Amino acid sequence: MSAGARPALARFARSAPRVAVLAVAALALSACGGGAEKSDSPSPSTTSAAADGGAKPAAFPVTVEHKYGSTTIDEEPKTIVTLGLSDQDAVLALGVTPAGSVDWFKEKPYGKWPWTKDKWGTNTPEIVGERDEYNIEKIAALKPDLVIAQYSGMKKEQYDTLSKFTKVVAQPKGHPDYGAPWQLMTQQIGKSLGKDAEAAKLISDIDARFKAAREKHPEWATKTLAVADSFEAGKYSAFTKIDPKSIFFQELGFKLKPEIDTLSKPGFNVAELSAEKLNVLDVDRLVWVTSSTEANDRIKAEPLYKKLKVNQEKRDLFVPYQDPDIGAAFSFNTVLSIPYAIDQIEPLLAAVK
Repeated sequence: MSAGARPALARFARSAPRVAVLAVAALALSACGGGAEKSDSPSPSTTSAAADGGAKPAAFPVTVEHKYGSTTIDEEPKTIVTLGLSDQDAVLALGVTPAGSVDWFKEKPYGKWPWTKDKWGTNTPEIVGERDEYNIEKIAALKPDLVIAQYSGMKKEQYDTLSKFTKVVAQPKGHPDYGAPWQLMTQQIGKSLGKDAEAAKLISDIDARFKAAREKHPEWATKTLAVADSFEAGKYSAFTKIDPKSIFFQELGFKLKPEIDTLSKPGFNVAELSAEKLNVLDVDRLVWVTSSTEANDRIKAEPLYKKLKVNQEKRDLFVPYQDPDIGAAFSFNTVLSIPYAIDQIEPLLAAVK
């Protein structure tokens, strides 16, 4: 797991998680979130009814297949805990407020990001772990009817332990951890909540947003693009085709560079590069997701980077992870964050000639 004094904030989890700890601010997380107090916050079923105009949820039971088998959910879950790093977005989009969630970058997973702030409202969840390290006691104390772990690296022993007292829908089968498409994870979450139709509508709406962007910029289909970051001098990372960031730009119409995937370890969403290998980033559009101007200046000062045409011809973009939260939005790459990401990144890409 990567860490540093001021790490780039764009490196996200992978099958052997190496998630950077956000060091922009040391936020103290309360041990008791509002989500644990059912009497003080609307239940998921209440929120769902409002979002659906009073429509009844899909008939239960439903059976959801996942990495560790299948889980049958007998009735509409009332109390839900999300353990995937971005699972809360799809759950919120479906009108349900998770009672518990995991932390990621030492930030509250609620209220910060512009695409979820209004969805959470005052119903802040209990923090029940950090990334793939779960506090089983806290989860059990919430008495959840359902635990969802889609964008996660949940281990079999964790699944087995949780399954002793609740229903668990683990990450999708047939994909590496943190490597399932956002559409599939949304479908899995929708089915688990008895909201297949609503989930399908969310996916359809996002697909339409991507299609509109591609039609507006047909020239992007002829361009190669790579997404990269750098934590320290001389060390660089390029994201593979299974990473949410790469998937986002591919759905905007860009072509990814296969050579990046060949440089990564099996099952990883990133290829580690030395300065001598920066030539693999000489693409038509290069997007750096960075955490500070210091990181930007350091990358630009690298002698071997200066030799790349993408740099010389000013076809590289340095996009902040947050403030504004552009990098975070396409790093999450969820049904809630994608519209925000498209709105923010489209003019930046269009300005590059």
